[in-house]
Amino acid sequence: MRAIRPTLALLMLPCIGPMAFADSAATVVHDPGQALPTDAELERAGARIGRISIENDAIFDENDPREDAVLYRAVNRLHVTTRESTIRAQLLFASGDRYSRRVLDESERALRSQRYLREPAIQPVAWHDGVVDLRVRSEDVWTTNPGLSLSRTGGTNTLGFELEELNLFGRGKQLSAGYSNNVDRTSIGLSWRDPAVWGSRWTSGASFTDSDDGSGWSLAAERPFYELDARWSAGFAAQSLTQVENRYALGQRVDGWRADRQAFDIHRGWSSGLRDDWVRRWTAGFRRDRARFGPADTALVGPLPADRTLAYPYARLELLQDDYSTAHNLDQIGRTEDLSFGTQLAAEIGWSQSAFGASRDALVASLDARRGYRLPADQTLFAAASWASRLESGRLRDSLLSASVRYFWRVNERTVFYAGLAADSGSALDLDHELTLGGDTGLRGYPLRYQTGTARALLTLEGRYFTDWYPFRLARVGAAIFADVGRSWGASALDVPELGTLRDVGIGLRFGNTRSALGNVRHVDLAFPLDGDPSIKSVQFLLKTHKSF
Repeated sequence: MRAIRPTLALLMLPCIGPMAFADSAATVVHDPGQALPTDAELERAGARIGRISIENDAIFDENDPREDAVLYRAVNRLHVTTRESTIRAQLLFASGDRYSRRVLDESERALRSQRYLREPAIQPVAWHDGVVDLRVRSEDVWTTNPGLSLSRTGGTNTLGFELEELNLFGRGKQLSAGYSNNVDRTSIGLSWRDPAVWGSRWTSGASFTDSDDGSGWSLAAERPFYELDARWSAGFAAQSLTQVENRYALGQRVDGWRADRQAFDIHRGWSSGLRDDWVRRWTAGFRRDRARFGPADTALVGPLPADRTLAYPYARLELLQDDYSTAHNLDQIGRTEDLSFGTQLAAEIGWSQSAFGASRDALVASLDARRGYRLPADQTLFAAASWASRLESGRLRDSLLSASVRYFWRVNERTVFYAGLAADSGSALDLDHELTLGGDTGLRGYPLRYQTGTARALLTLEGRYFTDWYPFRLARVGAAIFADVGRSWGASALDVPELGTLRDVGIGLRFGNTRSALGNVRHVDLAFPLDGDPSIKSVQFLLKTHKSF
C-alpha cells in the first residue's frame, strides 16, 4: 500500500471548487450533411481506420476560470507532458485496421492502466469513403513525487522519503529512489520500470534494495499477452532477497529468522486469440524457487522453517471470457473503473525433482477461478477462488485454499453499500507461510499480525458516501462507516492463544486523487476494537493510501 505523499502540486494549489472534466470536442464529419454512423453501422460497413489524432490535455484546464490561476499554470509548466508516441505505443489498433468498438474499448482500458494518464476516451470523429478517423483524448496527471511519505496502520508507523518520477521525460518510464523506515527494517532502494521498451510490446523492470538486515535485487523482461487477441507471450524474471523475517504473537514481535530467497522463471506462451468472446492461452516454462533459513540476532522461541528448493518445468492453461463494463464511484472516486464480469479460469501444474536441482520431488499445482455477476437493482457481485499445493510422498504440503466475495449495491447516486468476505484455509503450511490477521490485513481496529494460525476469515461491511467536495481541485472526497469481523484459528508455530471472533467499527474519510499518479485513494480512519485482550488500544488511528475505497 502506498503511503500519503505530499507532492509539489499539493503544496502549491490553494483553491477549492467542484470537479470539472474537460468536455469532449464536438463531433466533426467531412460532410456536414452526413451523420456519423453508429459503431454497429461502421462495423457492418467494414470501415477502415484512417487518421488517428492524439489530444492529451494538461493537468489543469486553463480555459476553465476555476483553474486559470497562477499556481495551476505553474504546475502545467513544470510538468513534462506525455509524448504522443508514448500514448500511441499503448493503442491496440493502427491506421488501416478494421474498425472495432471492442478494440477501442480495450485500448481505453490499456490506457487507463497507465498511471500517467486519466480518463482516456477514443471516439470516431469523421467518416468518409469507407474510412473512419479517430480521436484519442486523455488528460495528464502529476507524476513527480519529491516528498515525505507517512502511513500508520496496526498501531505502527512507516516513514519514508522518495524521489520518484512515473513518466520520465513524458515517455511513460518509471524511476524511483527512496528511503523507508517501518516496523521491520530500514531500507534504501532504487527501481526502474519501462512499460514499452523502445515503443514495443515488451516491458522491463529492475530494482535494488539495501536494508539494515539484508539486501535484494530483481530483474524482469516480458512481452505479455497485452490484449485479448494477442497470439504469444514470452519473458523471464529473476530475484534475490536476504532479510530478517519476524514472527508475531498478539501484535508483538516474538522472534525471527534470516531468510535467503532466490527465484527464477522463464516462460513462453501461445494463443489462438479471441474466438467467440473466449480466449485460450497455453504457457510453458521453467521455475526455480530456493529458500534458506537461519537464526537471526535474537533467540528462536519457535521452530525454524525448513530449507527448500523447488525446480520444475510447468504448463499453464488460461481461459478468459470477454465481458467488461465501466463504472464510477464503486472502488474509486471520480475515476472510470473497469469491471470484468467474464469467467476467468487458470490451471498450472509442474514437476519438481532432483534432476532439475530440487531438494525434494513434488507435484506442484495451482487453480484459480474468477467471475463477476450483474444483479438486479444496480447490484454487482465478484467472486474468486484459488488453490495451490505441493504433493510430496503422497501427501499434500503447503496447501492453501482461498475464496472471496465482493458485493456492491448502489443505494442512490451518492451512496454505495459494500460487503466483502474473504477466507483462507491452509494445510501443512510451510512455517514461513503462516496466516496472520490484524490491522495490516483488514481488521482495522487491531494491531498488525495480531492473530496467527492455519485459517482465517474476514467480513467487511462498509457504507460509502461520495460527496461533491473537490478541495484544491486535486482530490474528490468521500466518507465511510465500517465494521470488520474476523477470526483466525488452527495451530500456530508459537501456540498463540485463539481469541475467537474479533470485531471493530469505525469511520473514515477518503480522498480520491484525480490529478496525481502517486496513489488512488487516501484513507484517514478511526477504528474502535470491540474484542481482544486488554492490552490493545481502544482507538486505532490509520493513515494509508490504497488502490481502492
